[in-house]
Amino acid sequence: MLRDKDTEADFQRFLRRVDDVTNLLQGLKSPDSAEQEKAIAETEKRLREQGAGREEEEEEEEEEEEEEECRTTVNRTLINPSGTPRVQAADADGFLAALEKDAKERAQRRRRNEKLANALKEQGNEAFRAGDFALAIHRYSEGLEKLRDKQELYTNRAQAYLKLHEYEKAISDCEWALKCNKNCLKAYFLMGKAHLALQHFSECRQCYEKMLQIDPQKENLFKECVEEARLEEQRLREEQRAQRELQAGSVAALSIQELLQSISGPGHDLPYYTGAISLLAGAVTARSGQTFFRTNNGFSILSSEAVRGAFCAESKSPAEEELCVSLLLLWQAACAGNEENQRVLLAQAEVGAQLPELLSHGTAQIQRETLALISLCSEHEGGRRLLGRQDLSRWLQILMAFVKCTDARAESAMNILSDLSGEERFQAQCRATFSTAVSPLFTQLLVSARQVSARQVPWAALARALAALGRLCADVGLRAQLAQSRECWQAGLELLAGCPDASPGYQHCVFALLGLMMNLLLESNGTIQDFAVPISGRCLALLSHQDGRIVTRATGVLSRVLPASPSAVQEVVRAGVVKKMLKFLKAGGQLTSSYAIKTLSVCTKSSRRAQEELLKGDKRFQVLLGLLHSPDELTVGNAAFCLSQCLLLPGAASSLLGSGVVQLLLRHAGGDAARSSVQQNSAVALGRLCVAEPRHMHQLRKLNGLAILNSSMKYVQSS
Repeated sequence: MLRDKDTEADFQRFLRRVDDVTNLLQGLKSPDSAEQEKAIAETEKRLREQGAGREEEEEEEEEEEEEEECRTTVNRTLINPSGTPRVQAADADGFLAALEKDAKERAQRRRRNEKLANALKEQGNEAFRAGDFALAIHRYSEGLEKLRDKQELYTNRAQAYLKLHEYEKAISDCEWALKCNKNCLKAYFLMGKAHLALQHFSECRQCYEKMLQIDPQKENLFKECVEEARLEEQRLREEQRAQRELQAGSVAALSIQELLQSISGPGHDLPYYTGAISLLAGAVTARSGQTFFRTNNGFSILSSEAVRGAFCAESKSPAEEELCVSLLLLWQAACAGNEENQRVLLAQAEVGAQLPELLSHGTAQIQRETLALISLCSEHEGGRRLLGRQDLSRWLQILMAFVKCTDARAESAMNILSDLSGEERFQAQCRATFSTAVSPLFTQLLVSARQVSARQVPWAALARALAALGRLCADVGLRAQLAQSRECWQAGLELLAGCPDASPGYQHCVFALLGLMMNLLLESNGTIQDFAVPISGRCLALLSHQDGRIVTRATGVLSRVLPASPSAVQEVVRAGVVKKMLKFLKAGGQLTSSYAIKTLSVCTKSSRRAQEELLKGDKRFQVLLGLLHSPDELTVGNAAFCLSQCLLLPGAASSLLGSGVVQLLLRHAGGDAARSSVQQNSAVALGRLCVAEPRHMHQLRKLNGLAILNSSMKYVQSS
């Protein structure tokens, strides 16, 4: 510790000397004569001090070398007898030249040392990647001998110290890194990890909070780190409490120890192990029992050859199935509400490998208990992160297959799928098998739902599966794959064709399927173009549905599919879509209105009939003018676009005289909306309004809006 203090003091003195020399150089170069004289005086003072210091050193050396009894001491301090400004200037110039020369030499040495330090850092990084942390520390230390203020070497060495569990040294290196760069995120992160390992929970949280202050965008990392610290502190408290209960002679603790010892012993048959495991499951239900189970190596139960063999067997005998079920029930009891136990369980390679096998090939009872165990983890964020570390590439396909089940397994599987569908790691792992396994299975489920009796279809589970797939399609790669599947689009359209009894379960499926379609329509491809006409036709039929949620989503699908096909636009316009959309806009409902005005903007863009029907149905454009007052910029932009398209019709501009539309459009055209479409569409509508009806120009002049109109002419001409 003393050595560290001495080193730090030397480092600080070095930094102060650099600052002093820099200040002197600035003073000598200053145009202010007073500042220059002050710097010259300080320079002479330092020269005298350095001269005196050198003489004292020389005298000490001479006294050590010579042994004469009598000696004459010569004072070699340089004195300037004249003190004239010319001599002072000469001394100052000489000192300045010496400082500049010294600065150049120092810069050259630093460049050489930095090159060497970088080379040593790379060697240390290679050793770290190879797992040779001691060699990595040695290389980083050599680099610091070359360059003492290189922050990366301190943080890299701290990371290596963490791997070797030398936490105090890691903290010291992080502190040095922060002296080099006070905003070093990596230093605070590693220091927090070191404090956590030392169970310094308060200091650990302070490091993470400092990290968030420096970069607020690291909020997710901050939450993960704080949650890790919380769980570790909770684990420590629980184990301390369990230890006190054990010392007090807790019956539960003693029974758990005895049962674990009996299971670890060899030479018993499977029913014996099954019975002991069942008794153990009944003993670990309380929180303290869960802790006793973990601290007494209860999760190493698979080290028993008989237990592991039964759990991992591909084709299980009745006795093995019974033991496997008892083992799953034990883990459920041990992991219920206990994230630390869940972490320990899922860290075992055999468990992670066997869970999908039990779901795929196990009996119905084994599948139920396996799903129940997974649900314990998937229902909270920490457990989902733990599951995300497993190989989940087959899980989507396996879980989707449970939709066909008519018992509780379907609901449990869909709950898990719903929990996992928003996790990025799960989405990434699903990409590999999505097109080859998941998409065909999904198509088969939709087709089978139309082929069997409505009462035999598990509508609730199918709706949950559709909703989960919709969330998975937030991943661009998965969405693109499913959007290109002609089979999926065809199966979805058949499901939308209707159901004989129109049961609530079927309506839930329709609602979920429309949501999935909306996500898929964020893509643009040939398949969507080919299916645009039948998709728009199905959605148009759903606009009369009694469920308002279905009507809203059907309108949303229309707004996204119509831009893909002019033929689809013509079909829906002939079928009366303009009248329907105006009805929704008059009725209100912000989400439905946003979809409806978007649909109208697509129709009026390419269909004169749509323009004429809108002009006929919206007298004096009262609906569109009302939408121009909306707080939603997307709605305003689409309303302005519809208005600009309708102003191409004869008489449309005249119907707006005295309506205040000029002032309204002028405000949007010259405004600062985040969406440029608001300014552009408003400017186009304003220009067309004044061109079609010159009397609007008078109002524009009164509002001093000619400059805005002139700037908008490029939009009018380009449109």
